[in-house]
Amino acid sequence: MEINVLNLSGKETGAKVQLPESVFGVEPNDHAIYLDVKQFLANQRQGTHKSKQRNEIAGSTRKLHKQKGTGGARAGSIKSPLFNGGGRVFGPQPRDYSFKLNKKLKSLARVSALSYKAKDNNILVLEDFNFDAIKTKTYIQMEADLNVTNDKTLLVLAGVENNNVYLSSRNLKKTKVISVEQLNTYDVLNAGKLILTTGAVKTLEEALAK
Repeated sequence: MEINVLNLSGKETGAKVQLPESVFGVEPNDHAIYLDVKQFLANQRQGTHKSKQRNEIAGSTRKLHKQKGTGGARAGSIKSPLFNGGGRVFGPQPRDYSFKLNKKLKSLARVSALSYKAKDNNILVLEDFNFDAIKTKTYIQMEADLNVTNDKTLLVLAGVENNNVYLSSRNLKKTKVISVEQLNTYDVLNAGKLILTTGAVKTLEEALAK
């Protein structure tokens, strides 16, 4: 798939870049995408939820009333789960939700997500660039020139050397800037428009092409 390269003003530079079929033209595997997204979201969970069990509640353990003659249940103490403020039965405990997937499956999921974007014509390719200073206004102007202001965008850079671009974008709610190393299936699918630099396309081909 061949696509025109744009500059920061949204105009065609006259250059074209070939999106490799092995990365942007495969038959998407929905199950691989599901597993990779599930892993990504699971890994974000802190797993710090906790409730107190009966042995962790502060309170007297004395018998509340005599064994017979009251017409009430034989609750042993005020810490019983039967009462407000008592311990919780089978409550949540801290745990790790993360799980592992093999590299081939994760790679298949990512090329599947990228192929969906290419199929829907939701990919833009920019010439390699950097900002001289950290200015959110400059990034907003770039998005306006590219006509993606109202879209949720994911900008993928070849590496982390473009730190000014990342810092200029991080206050924008609908914008995310990552490097090729940070690329994941969830962010690709969650973005309305995928913006790649020419360097990122080349790096992606080296990283994901079979």
